[in-house]
Amino acid sequence: MSSTKIAVLGTGAQGAGIGADLVNAGLDVTFIEQWPDHVEAMRRNGIEVRMPEATHITPVTAVHLCEVATFREKFDIVFLLVKAYDTRWACELIKPVLADDGVVVGLQNGMSIDDIAAVVGAERTIGAVIEMASNMWEPGVVTRQNSPATAWFAVGAIVNGLDDRVVQVQNLLQHAGTVEITSDIRSAKWMKLIANAGELVPSAILNLPLAEAASLPGVHDFMIECGREAAQATLADGCKFVPIFGMAASDIVDPDQYAANLLGRVLSDYSFPDTLTTVLQDWRKGRRGEAAEINGFVVNVLGLHGQHAPANKRTMDLAQRIESGQINAQPSNVALLLANESGL
Repeated sequence: MSSTKIAVLGTGAQGAGIGADLVNAGLDVTFIEQWPDHVEAMRRNGIEVRMPEATHITPVTAVHLCEVATFREKFDIVFLLVKAYDTRWACELIKPVLADDGVVVGLQNGMSIDDIAAVVGAERTIGAVIEMASNMWEPGVVTRQNSPATAWFAVGAIVNGLDDRVVQVQNLLQHAGTVEITSDIRSAKWMKLIANAGELVPSAILNLPLAEAASLPGVHDFMIECGREAAQATLADGCKFVPIFGMAASDIVDPDQYAANLLGRVLSDYSFPDTLTTVLQDWRKGRRGEAAEINGFVVNVLGLHGQHAPANKRTMDLAQRIESGQINAQPSNVALLLANESGL
């Protein structure tokens, strides 16, 4: 295993934390990053990961995106942690230095496995579900709210014949958290999308930590409704309900209740009073969020089957207005979030 060459492509809050865990396990890991200041900070000082119980500073090998073209050796495993909307170009970037039998592991929100497979091939694609809370506001420093003791992952291939590689990925990621193998990664990723549909963008629209946003009158119910629509899209897409986050099969009662259960698990186990969702972190940094890849995906899938997703559409519409500068993300947007569609 020590001879396995690993790349972490996208070393923001989540990628840098996971990458540091792999480095500290004695593995050969290269950090590939698009933020120049972050790369230089890691080169000078290592990556500082602040966790509830301790802070660790880990020396790492960090390179700029432009340096990928200079690589001579190829990677056996690439952990992909760029934003979902950056998946295709990132895969094209890394494809020339991916070993013939190498795999790309999509540790991302949304249904990015299809974009990965379209570039590197289904036989070199491993999907993953990730649940951990981290943030990054300054180069070289990660604040990780879920240590490896509480972080959770699921991994699985999208085609047969990759069992050994999936186990290898599981063994590697176990340095960063609990890792389960699933035989139905597409359904598992839909389960995460059900949770994400309710939490990521609605709380960002209000410019509030997730827990605070969910405590506002009417917002928790709206979040659940977004999840219920995503559950309907799951079935429309031909997938099924499977347990994630360490939940049991008995937790799957019916689609509506399971959507509520998934959001409840996120709020109880993976959210802290100051937890900001990835979308809100992106907006505060002036970057585009993943609303189209989460809520927009639900709208599109149901639309293909002649169904509607009004809560997710409202969420998507408000996100677009915020990103275009028409309105600001702020708590008073709760009136828009909970309004009927004509109120938009």
